[in-house]
Amino acid sequence: MATPAFPPPSMAEQERMVEAILFASAQPVSVRELADRLPAGSDPAEALAGLRKFYSNRGVALERLGDGYAFRTAADLSFLMQTETVEQRRLSRAAIETLAIIAYHQPVTRAEIEEIRGVAVSRGTLDQLIEMEWVRIGRRRMTPGRPATFVVTETFLDHFGLESARDLPGLTELRAAGLLDSRPPENALPPLVRADDDEDDAGGPADDLFDDD
Repeated sequence: MATPAFPPPSMAEQERMVEAILFASAQPVSVRELADRLPAGSDPAEALAGLRKFYSNRGVALERLGDGYAFRTAADLSFLMQTETVEQRRLSRAAIETLAIIAYHQPVTRAEIEEIRGVAVSRGTLDQLIEMEWVRIGRRRMTPGRPATFVVTETFLDHFGLESARDLPGLTELRAAGLLDSRPPENALPPLVRADDDEDDAGGPADDLFDDD
């Protein structure tokens, strides 16, 4: 590896540079993206660690969101932003169940979602989640028909304050919070029906992906 023509900036200066990039970016920035912008020889990972420590007791915190980093309001001060950030979004039960399946089983195909839910997924359900930018299309499976998979996005992780999908609560935590009913026996799943009764069947971005049966 070639030696840089000039020595890298001091760590304090690298932290200032990373701080400036993160404040100016509307989206989380990855370590690789930071390395591409900083002078040769810089260590963005160390600069991020220093900034996270510096902002640990401030009004904003440096959070890891998926593969990227971004500044967010400190969790204990979020109530101050409540009137500015509250946004009503109505999700049907079908959409909530589909989103949960994608979050916990990603990458997952439409056929797999239908198998878990026991009902067919309408086009409107996936379209709504994609339009909200909580779900995106992942890689196609290397199986007959090359079905597309679905995964949650960094926007989803950011909304729920998660670093990664691994931070989702487990079954024990959900049951303790009263958010999960006792599961029926595996052989007692309802028969597969045509589609969600409460969903619009209008076409959308996922229309051409429904070929994975």
